[in-house]
Amino acid sequence: MSAQALAWTMLGGVLLDAALGEPRRAHPLVGFGRMARALENALHADRRVRGAAAWALAVVPLSAAAGALHWALWQWSPWLGGAYAAAMLYLAIGLRSLREHAAPVADALQAGELERARAAVGRIVSRDTQALDSERVAAAATESVLENGSDAVFAALFWFALLGPAGAVLYRLSNTLDAMWGYRTARFERFGWAAARIDDALNWLPARLTALTYAALGHGRRALRCWRAQAPAWDSPNAGPVMAAGAGALGVRLGGAAPYHGVWEARPLLGEGAAPDAGSIRRALALVERGTVLWLIVVAAVAALERWHAYV
Repeated sequence: MSAQALAWTMLGGVLLDAALGEPRRAHPLVGFGRMARALENALHADRRVRGAAAWALAVVPLSAAAGALHWALWQWSPWLGGAYAAAMLYLAIGLRSLREHAAPVADALQAGELERARAAVGRIVSRDTQALDSERVAAAATESVLENGSDAVFAALFWFALLGPAGAVLYRLSNTLDAMWGYRTARFERFGWAAARIDDALNWLPARLTALTYAALGHGRRALRCWRAQAPAWDSPNAGPVMAAGAGALGVRLGGAAPYHGVWEARPLLGEGAAPDAGSIRRALALVERGTVLWLIVVAAVAALERWHAYV
């Protein structure tokens, strides 16, 4: 796609997400999840090569098909090809879903309803929410918004910009398999190794662009300082930069000990400044949304520059 076509299709995908939100019925990822479970049952073994083969069978044909269909539709009609591309991006991103899941946590905290806030945050994090006080509930939701801003929004936009619908499908399916297989358990330690490592690789550059986006739209100097000092201590090579920079940009304290499966696990501190509350959740959502607008503006500017060069 030309930069101009890319700008329009990216805008179309983001607007579709804003208008429709996540599909309530017949979401393609539900069908993909069933197929992935069938592949896992058929190919599972305590071997990395088996997991890599399962990943390739699940992801490569569908990504190639998405790219081939886009090319065919574009040859027939650029308008139809563009509409298809926008639809595929819409299915790959989750900006509105991010707000729909995180805003109820902020609303419940602001109303002083801790139990409702715990229930709401339990839908988006894996920690033991009944053990959380209001500050830790706010921290969990804010961390989730910052991290999923990278995973569910910016990484999908990045791979779509780079490879079109094929890139969006490649990234979203890979990210889904990481969520299904990328665990350090007896069953997935080896079988899920490829899914986890490939997802890390696909997210490496988008995560750092996300961190830069947070820094650009928040307190930049503090965001960069927290990224440099705190991210290396985080387990995830991609979540660390994103959440450290995001927390610094917002001026909020995140990280720290959190309960998982009845055990409080020590985690590094992230950010600096005020304790998290309902406002920090809302400011994190606004940061992701402003970042999305910024990315669209950058792509539109590149398209305008390309068009200007065509006339001179």
